[in-house]
Amino acid sequence: MKKIPYGKINYQKLIEENCYYVDKTMYLEKLENNDDTLIYLRPGRFGKSLFTSMMSYYYDVKSADLFESLFKETIIF
Repeated sequence: MKKIPYGKINYQKLIEENCYYVDKTMYLEKLENNDDTLIYLRPGRFGKSLFTSMMSYYYDVKSADLFESLFKETIIF
C-alpha cells in the first residue's frame, strides 16, 4: 500500500518507501532544451526540493547504479 509523502524531500527515500509521487521527469527534457534563464518560483510545499532531489539522482554519475530502481516507473525509463 502506498504512503502519502508529506514533508519528504529525498527522492530516493520516497521511492524506496513506496510513497505516492507525481512524475515530473517529463520536464527534464524541456529544461535541457531551454536556452533561457529559469526562475523556479512556487509557494511553500509545492515540491521544489523534491524536484531538485529527483534531478540530482537523474544527473549524478554516483547514482548510476540506482537509476533503474529509482526511475523504473517514470516516463523517462
